[in-house]
Amino acid sequence: MAVLFDKDSKVVVQGITGGVGSSHAQRMLDYGTRLVAGVVPGKGGTAHLGVPIFETVEEAAIRTGANTSIIFVPAPFAADCIMEAADAGMRLVVCITEGIPTLDMVKAYDFVKRRDSVLIGPNSPGIISPGIGKAGIMPAEIHKPGKIGVISRSGTLTYEGVAQLTAMDLGQSTAIGLGGDPIIGTRHAEALKLFNEDKATKGVVMIGEIGGTDEEVAAKFIEEEMKKPVVAFIAGRTAPKGKRMGHAGAIIAGSHGTAAEKMEILKAAGAHIAESPAEIGATMKRALKK
Repeated sequence: MAVLFDKDSKVVVQGITGGVGSSHAQRMLDYGTRLVAGVVPGKGGTAHLGVPIFETVEEAAIRTGANTSIIFVPAPFAADCIMEAADAGMRLVVCITEGIPTLDMVKAYDFVKRRDSVLIGPNSPGIISPGIGKAGIMPAEIHKPGKIGVISRSGTLTYEGVAQLTAMDLGQSTAIGLGGDPIIGTRHAEALKLFNEDKATKGVVMIGEIGGTDEEVAAKFIEEEMKKPVVAFIAGRTAPKGKRMGHAGAIIAGSHGTAAEKMEILKAAGAHIAESPAEIGATMKRALKK
């Protein structure tokens, strides 16, 4: 089984004719994703990569049954695209774009929360359910159908963890790149809840980073609700206070939000801690045996 992205997912690509959108749309098609439509204002009625293009997401949904949107548009226009997709009834909206103006994202976040849509991103590598399809930019070849859910704020560390799970023949049920911007749609605890309810998922890898309180909220969920083993790794152990590391949201303020602090909280909540990225797969394999 899978969470959020499954065999019924039909994808529309907002920005399909742009360089990045076109390249990754082709990779999604090559992986077997049911990519049914593109949306590019001014190009409705044409086609790209054999996919019909429409003027609006609403029209694409009506004409093709699309229920999942992935967004490849420049940052100044991305928040409007998120809201358009949610307003058109997309059950899942994936935003790859990074650096969306914060006030724009505040508005978009509130808009999506008042709709029946789930937002992944922005600044996300997307989502993949191996063997089913993907709405994202992750390298498909390192993934394998399996029983471990993956949740991560970091794209490259997602790929590292996934590759280890594949090498150990554990595979992945679904891998979700939550996104690295300060305001994102889906957070660790929300994703943990989805995997906790998925019968086919037997364990979860959770990759966090310095800054914010998302991992602390996730720790509370793990302690009170989680019925499956969670392996956690927090990036940024050596990051100095007050300096942003990589993602816009990865900054330590005051004495809170350090990697060491988050790892201690997660450990106390019952998570299995991977001390380095290279130990993610092995830690999960041990956790499944307990």
